[in-house]
Amino acid sequence: MESLDIRWNQRFQNYTKSMRLLENALQIPDPDIVQKAGIIQFFEMSFELAWNMVKDYLEEQGFVDVKSPRGALKKAFETGIIEDGHDWMDLLVDRNLTSHTYDEQKATDLEHLIHNKYFPLLNALLITFKQKLDETSHKE
Repeated sequence: MESLDIRWNQRFQNYTKSMRLLENALQIPDPDIVQKAGIIQFFEMSFELAWNMVKDYLEEQGFVDVKSPRGALKKAFETGIIEDGHDWMDLLVDRNLTSHTYDEQKATDLEHLIHNKYFPLLNALLITFKQKLDETSHKE
C-alpha cells in the first residue's frame, strides 16, 4: 500500500476530482459569463494539479529540472508522458491569460478552447496517470 503515499498519487486523486468538475461544467449548454468564469476556474485548477502531478512523478523518477510548469511539461513530452507538446505550450500560455475573464469575448474564446482543445489534452493525461497508478498497484 506504499504507493498510496506517493505524492503524485495524492495529486492524482485531486486531479481526478477537478477534472470531473471541469467535465460537468463543460456540459452546460450555452453558458453565461458567470458559468464561463466557473469553467475557466475549473480549467485553472485542473491545470495546476496536472503540472504539479507531472512534476512530482518526474521527480520520483529522478528528474530535477522540472520545477516550473514549462520545465515539467517539456520533460513530460521528452519522456513520452504527454503528446502534442506544442498544444500543451499553447495551454500554458492561455492559462496565463485567464485573469482576463472579465472580458466576455476573451472568456468565450477561452471557454471554446478549453472545450475543444485543452480538455482533451488534460483528459488524456488523466488516462495516462490512471494507467501509471494501475502499474504501481500491480507491482505490490
